Amino acid sequence: MNTTPSGNRTHIGIFGKRNAGKSSLLNAITEQKVSLVSDIGGTTTDPVKKAMELLPYGPVLFIDTAGLDDVGVLGELRKNRAKEMFTQIDFALIVHDINDIDKEFESELLREFKRFSVSYMIVINKLDSADEETKQQIQETYPEAFFLSTSKREDVLDFKKALIDKLSKKMEEETIIGDLLPYGSHVVLVVPIDSEAPKGRIILPQVQLIRDALDHGIICHVVRDTELSDTLERLDKVDLVVTDSQAFQEVSKIVPEEIPLTSFSILFARQKGDLKTFYDGIKVIESLPPDARILMAEICTHNTSHEDIGRYKIPALLKRNLGESLRFEFFQGNEYPQDVSNYDLVVHCGGCMMTKKQMNNRLNLLNQVAVPVTNYGVLLAWGARILERSMKPFKNEL
Repeated sequence: MNTTPSGNRTHIGIFGKRNAGKSSLLNAITEQKVSLVSDIGGTTTDPVKKAMELLPYGPVLFIDTAGLDDVGVLGELRKNRAKEMFTQIDFALIVHDINDIDKEFESELLREFKRFSVSYMIVINKLDSADEETKQQIQETYPEAFFLSTSKREDVLDFKKALIDKLSKKMEEETIIGDLLPYGSHVVLVVPIDSEAPKGRIILPQVQLIRDALDHGIICHVVRDTELSDTLERLDKVDLVVTDSQAFQEVSKIVPEEIPLTSFSILFARQKGDLKTFYDGIKVIESLPPDARILMAEICTHNTSHEDIGRYKIPALLKRNLGESLRFEFFQGNEYPQDVSNYDLVVHCGGCMMTKKQMNNRLNLLNQVAVPVTNYGVLLAWGARILERSMKPFKNEL
């Protein structure tokens, strides 16, 4: 079960001051020594991530961060790394040592969580170290907080139940294709096999779409582009064709106009982000300045080749259509520029490896500085001159 992709896990950040017991809490939840624990403040440096199945809720990713009261040059670096997690989490745990409650520190955290629309839960730790009077005072101040000692198993089990209850009320799984097609529909997935295709398997977006179709009783036919024509002739009914964006032009010539056509990347743009924002972003592309500065953002990291879509194919497509003076900058993984105001356009991948929350945080940042953003699939549909056709299945959402 720990093979669930990170982008399909609820990201839970653990924040607090040094020695509040953040790492002890993570170790107690997972029942493993995931994070190093000591009495010395600042033991946790870079964020520690641990994937697990939080049953019966489902797959989650816990992120243990450095103390946000760290000091010194290295302390500032550790704090900055912890704060980067604000844009990546779906839910937060604020951990206090019952003997060191800092309301000002907590207020600063809550301001950040409000800014990024992060729900949270306050945890008062080290309950066994306080006298009864202190416990009563803190419980009156924090009536909705969860009090525990991480050394007590029954406390940890009760905490897990409380956390699952909070998460279950907040989180709602979003489908990729299940709300587009009714039960029993037929969808053809076109999966070209080229040098970028991993040997012996298909890539994550294709796997996720197949699983989503199975969950909703949608019948999948998976073919290469070379067998697409024969497949369409054999099938009496096809409700949707989904192709790899790079094969848009060839596939659009084969698929009759009456059959809806879109791409994996566009479907993920809809599920993980805001399809209308990406669609609006493509409209400015032909009015970009000749030396436009374009950010190419891809969440997953991999070795690149001459057929890499983000590094080579899309830049080449844009230069052919808009001129050779365009300037490109590339960011992969969770690395992302703090200041995006100097870009004329951002082109983002489908985001299959990130959560909807992470994508929306990036979109909100761009919206604040009025920088247009589009998506790999939307841009490739524009390049293949079939943008409107590829968007037709979502016409009521644009």
